[in-house]
Amino acid sequence: MNRKTFLRNSSIGATILLIPGLSGLTRAADRNNNSSTPKIVREDRGKVLNVIGDIQTHKLSGTDTGNQIVEWVDNVEPGVGIPPHVHTREDEIFRVIWGEIELMIDGEVTVLKAGDTAFAPKNISHAWKVAGTEKARMITSAFPYWD
Repeated sequence: MNRKTFLRNSSIGATILLIPGLSGLTRAADRNNNSSTPKIVREDRGKVLNVIGDIQTHKLSGTDTGNQIVEWVDNVEPGVGIPPHVHTREDEIFRVIWGEIELMIDGEVTVLKAGDTAFAPKNISHAWKVAGTEKARMITSAFPYWD
């Protein structure tokens, strides 16, 4: 095959691969979310759980998101938190809305304040508790997540 023919054929192949649907290939996220439907969860709605004093209002479950993510709001009293633990399948993101959270990830301790965000990768020990004397509110996301 000469150079001109090769370039023409390569360009056609690359174009087909880059246009979703033409090649029959789609992103994994698109394939995994085929059963997901849009969902709006109001401030006062969600499934409420008490996890050793951490009052969690689950807004999105794995079932809602094609097992891509679960998200909940933590409303926690001073001194309450979750002890050191390790997730083997999920990463977590913590976003402080108000109050202060003392967070430990892989032995490093820091205090998060309103507006701060932290990431705890799977297979890394982490823990948190409300610091100070005021209640705290935090949004926690875990992904991927299996119900």
